[in-house]
Amino acid sequence: MPAKTLIFIPTYNERDNVGPMCEQILALGLDADLVFLDDASPDGTGAELDRLAALHPRVRVVHRSGKSGIGSAHHHGIALAYAEGYECLLTLDCDFTHSPTLIPDFLARSESADVVIGSRYLEQDSLPGWSLMRKSLTNVGHVLTKNVLGISQDATGAFRAYNLKRIPQPLFQLVQSKGYAFFFESMLVLKLNGFTIAEVPITLPARTYGHSKMSLREVQRSVSTLFSLFVQAQTNPGRFRLGAAAVDIDPALIDPQNWNEYWDKKDQKSSALYDAIATVYRNTVIKRRLQATIEREFQYGARLLHAGCGSGQVDAGLHDHAKITAIDISPSALSIYRRHNPRADAVKHASIFALPFADHSFDGAYNLGVVEHFEKDELTRALAEVRRVLKPRGKVVVFWPHAHATSVKLLSSAHWVLNDVLHKDIRLHPPEVSLIHSRKEATELLDAGGFDLSSYDFGAKDFFVQSVVVGTRR
Repeated sequence: MPAKTLIFIPTYNERDNVGPMCEQILALGLDADLVFLDDASPDGTGAELDRLAALHPRVRVVHRSGKSGIGSAHHHGIALAYAEGYECLLTLDCDFTHSPTLIPDFLARSESADVVIGSRYLEQDSLPGWSLMRKSLTNVGHVLTKNVLGISQDATGAFRAYNLKRIPQPLFQLVQSKGYAFFFESMLVLKLNGFTIAEVPITLPARTYGHSKMSLREVQRSVSTLFSLFVQAQTNPGRFRLGAAAVDIDPALIDPQNWNEYWDKKDQKSSALYDAIATVYRNTVIKRRLQATIEREFQYGARLLHAGCGSGQVDAGLHDHAKITAIDISPSALSIYRRHNPRADAVKHASIFALPFADHSFDGAYNLGVVEHFEKDELTRALAEVRRVLKPRGKVVVFWPHAHATSVKLLSSAHWVLNDVLHKDIRLHPPEVSLIHSRKEATELLDAGGFDLSSYDFGAKDFFVQSVVVGTRR
């Protein structure tokens, strides 16, 4: 029966270390295979590893033609572990800063956690004998990954155990870094996809075997990658999330406004700056306001309909409070929504004018960036259809751009520059034909759709952009 555990160790100029490391790991008596990966070390590490592999049946060596990066080496080890059917992968460095005596503790913890990491920050004096410069670099790295990326654990170390039964292989394909940034990028991906991370306290003695291989250039590259990951996490969080099941598409559904083309063109350079600014605004302002409104208006566990969900970036924090069903007429939008919201209760291809749900199915409904694109008679029809699927006294929450919103003025100016001055013929968003003007107008429009106005709020909370309108089903 093949071993279920693979221990993987990348090497570069570790000729004096690989023998003692190999012997100490084998002396643990584990039912595990040991693979070393060497990047053509000029000091003869590869030849020494071949000698060890010839002596020990459970030891193998992978030789690469040159130094390709520590992250690339870990990608190789992870792919090998999945390809050969291992259930647990343990990784560590070969310079004895990672003590092989701790391997059994890591493997024991990995039985109940998705990933186990060695942490230098759980106990005092975990870096004995380190120089002030090395301690400072390590602590700065921890402060940055904690405060910029939101990772509270030790995110920059290689001493880890991955439970491959729990972690699907496509998750690691989301990690793009090939250098040292692999470690904190992989932690970010694991965290954003909800995998459990356990920690084992470790002590890292001053390096007595070999020397650090992390150059100043690699430090600079890692810091640059860290801030790039922060921007990506704010502007395109779906980039870090595992894809969800495909959405069933209704081929008979016609989209007269051609929203699919809008979502397919979101990555065009002409609108890249607008999209980046809009995404940051949604994630830092609108998301918080939506979450506060939903938690105020609906009880925990409420069944809610997001009618016209679009990319759904703002929904990511709502799934702990409510069971959300999302619909949109654009298959492309639904694909993006799925990536951002793998925990959604349901995602359906549907029209807001013909919802595929029974009467009284939901406790409430909400939308953002939808109603302003419909004429008033269409709004009445849409609200009436939403009313049909709500329970008695169910509520509808509408984030409705105001006619005098700061965003409206800025976008009008941008369109004037792009089209009238530069003659680019660019539309940053579809036409907004029903911007709201007042509380009175909101009351009249809701009334026509069968709702009573419960609240109306337009002000500085979101920099005078959206009117948050809440209606109660009559």
